[in-house]
Amino acid sequence: MNPGTVDFALPPVSEAHEPPEARGLRRDGVRLLVSRRDTGEITHHTFADLPAILSPGDLIVVNNSATLAAAVRLDRLAVHFSGTTPSGDWLVELRRLTATSTAPYLGGAPGEWLPLPGGATLRLIAQHTPRLWRARLDRDVQAYLREHGVPIRYSYVRRDWPISDYQTVFGVEPGSAEMPSAGRPFTAELVAGLVSRGVAVAPITLHTGVASPEKDEPPYPEWFSVPRRTADLVRLTRETGGRVVAVGTTVVRALESAALDGPVQAAEGWTSHVVTPAGGVRVVDGLITGLHEPRSSHLMMLSAIAGEPLLSRSYRAALDEGYLWHEFGDAHLIV
Repeated sequence: MNPGTVDFALPPVSEAHEPPEARGLRRDGVRLLVSRRDTGEITHHTFADLPAILSPGDLIVVNNSATLAAAVRLDRLAVHFSGTTPSGDWLVELRRLTATSTAPYLGGAPGEWLPLPGGATLRLIAQHTPRLWRARLDRDVQAYLREHGVPIRYSYVRRDWPISDYQTVFGVEPGSAEMPSAGRPFTAELVAGLVSRGVAVAPITLHTGVASPEKDEPPYPEWFSVPRRTADLVRLTRETGGRVVAVGTTVVRALESAALDGPVQAAEGWTSHVVTPAGGVRVVDGLITGLHEPRSSHLMMLSAIAGEPLLSRSYRAALDEGYLWHEFGDAHLIV
């Protein structure tokens, strides 16, 4: 396995097709694969075991971005709103509706106007990437999506689920096109259990854009904010021997972006930083994340934290033990 190009066959039986609650589980009842960097040990748990696995003095950093109902469906097309740009325009992906989900749509032209439900109009301005358009809606996007949008889903999720199923307990700042799914297994009771054990919790904000389910692409710039209190807690944790555990690859990107010039500092703006094994990590000691698709660029980040040998063995164990992939699937702790 090569970092960032990890290739394996993901059988359909390993895909989570619905929220764990629909499978009779609590949110924190999903499975948790634990990979230990110091010993190379790989163990199997449920997510509710997390307070017992972490130690007093550790810090978990969470993403408080809330998920938008970012898909708007037309007769033959869907528009996926991915997020804003520094200019104030939005990035959108055009998808062709299929019998069960959506597929890439390669049409569209600069200056084209698309009529949307509710009398809205979307103007395509220019292609931003081969997949994404820079576009402008004739009204406030978030207010429009609250009325006319549905959560983005791909073919492995077989039907629509309410937007509440795509929110985390931490989500208070609307802006993510897709759920910051590493935070989904947390419950209020689990957070209380962490705090009572002496594990601190601090937020950052990073609004996630749309994924690329058909092929891997490098991340594009995303807006983030690391508050001063969070930066102070990260530095204090490291100075006192605790571990900084990021909840999600979005948190890693935000924290590492805030530490490019030295110790982590309060920061806000657009980041293009990509965490790779060559560059490594400066701030993060551990990561709670989902299980990522073959060849995903997220696997470069995981390899930067875990190292390629441990990551390879972890994914083989997840496949052998029947863990579930995607946003409604199981979790992986690298520590």
